Formats: sequence, structure tokens, C-alpha cells
Amino acid sequence: MNIRTNPQETTGTWRLGDLTVNRVGFGAMRLTGTEPFGGVPRDRERSIGVLRRAVELGVNHIDTAAFYFSATRSANELINRALAPYPDDLVITTKVWPARDPSGAWWWADPEQLRGQVEENLRQLGRDHLDVVNLRVPPSRRNGSIAEHFGALAELREAGLIRHLGVSNVTSGQLTEALAIAPVVCVQNPYGIGAASEDRALLRRCGELGIAFVPFFAIAGSGREAGPAPGADEEVRAVARAHGATPAQIRLAWTLHQGPHVLAIPGTGDPDHLAQNVAAGALRLSEEEMARLG
Repeated sequence: MNIRTNPQETTGTWRLGDLTVNRVGFGAMRLTGTEPFGGVPRDRERSIGVLRRAVELGVNHIDTAAFYFSATRSANELINRALAPYPDDLVITTKVWPARDPSGAWWWADPEQLRGQVEENLRQLGRDHLDVVNLRVPPSRRNGSIAEHFGALAELREAGLIRHLGVSNVTSGQLTEALAIAPVVCVQNPYGIGAASEDRALLRRCGELGIAFVPFFAIAGSGREAGPAPGADEEVRAVARAHGATPAQIRLAWTLHQGPHVLAIPGTGDPDHLAQNVAAGALRLSEEEMARLG
């Protein structure tokens, strides 16, 4: 399959508030180690090269977080080193609420601690404001209120530290709660082939509202941080063979076919996988293939 050097030519764009991004972006989580949040650190120069190559391939939307780090690598620091001074059209999205202490142990911020997390991202990225900040909701709060935390981020947006706000790992009710406080430009939730009916409904609602829907684990599915489970679904493999593509590319293409408001942020530390992910934006699946995969 031919690799297009600009995803915009094949997948189009979407707007995060007043920021226009190509629909195929890049997730920075896997830059820091062979295993997310640990493992053997990846080669620093290779990770820097992957980031620079992503921009060369037309990626202008990078998803990151201050808690993406291993013993000797920080995703934000790698982004800063690779891409600063940043291209004018580059949009960097980060997320707050979860955090990790220097030992790697997880903790969750109180509303008044979110400013510190925002400022940490600013320092690491070398910026005076953040393009988009997602409030990442912990699993334990999936059915609880996010108003206090989202309200704290809305205040930081008013103060000029944040340009736009998003929410992550939320329910439809929590999206409604956030919208009553401040504009929301994106919803970042797990989503892929086999998604539950409530997840599909939230994706459709975002489209109706003009809000970007940004799936994570679109390739890994239920494997999440560990990656896709061995033995990918046979239907996915069959469609991949028909297109001369990989199963991962088919999963990405299927995701992008869910609507023009759906953005992809596949992550990798491998330059070959990066090229394959970008090329997935050029795949066109038939209605029959979409039905098989659905």
C-alpha cells in the first residue's frame, strides 16, 4: 500500500476549538520504554527521530502526558527536544488528574492540585500555554461528579494557561456536566472494534455536538497498555489480506470510518510502525467490510 505523506489529503481535518488538526495524529505513551510506564528505555535518539518523522508525514496532533515517563525517559521532554521550536500548526494535547511520583507510584490530584500538574506540563514542554488539556477521569469516578475538577481546569483556561478543554474516560452524563461549566472540544475514550453500545452512542453524540471523539486503544482493544491480544480476530485478518495491510491498519481505518469527527492517535516507538499507522488513513473500507468488522 502506498504511503501518503499528508494524512490531510486522505482523511481530512477536524477542529479542536480554533485549532485545525489532521485526523491521523500520534500518541506519545510508547516513546519512553519497551513497556508503557516502565520496561527497558527506548533509544533516545530513535524516539526523537520518530517524533520528527511523524511531523514530516503530516502529523500535527500529538497526545502526551506528564505521567508518560520511565526511569530515564519522559515523553514531554522528548517532544520538547525533538520539535521545539514548535511548528505553528502543531497541536499538543495533554491530560491531568492522574500523576506518578518519582518512584512511579500513581496518585490522583485534588482540584487545587491541577494547577501544579498543568504547570508541570508547561515546564516540560517549554510552552507558555497548553493547546488542549483533557481531564482524565479515574476508573473509580466513572459514575461520580467531575464538576469540581473540571471547574478548576475551566479557571485555568480563563487565566490563559490552557487554550481548550477536553474530557477523557467519561460517561455521557459526565460530558453533559462538563459542558455546563465550559466548552469541551474533545472526548478521549477507549474505543475500537467490538465497542459496547453505550460507547457507540457517546461517539454519535459527540458528532452531533461537533466535538472531536479521540479513541485510545483503537489498535490494542481489550489488551490496553499491553497491546493487542495474540490471535487477532479472523475477520480483521481477512480484511487486512484483501487490502495488503496489517490488522493494526485495518483497526485504525475502521475507527476513522466511524465519523469525520473521529481522530486517531496511535502510538509507537518504531519508525516502520509509524509509517504504517499514517498510511492507514488512506485505506477505504467498503460497506460490506465495515459490516463484517462491526
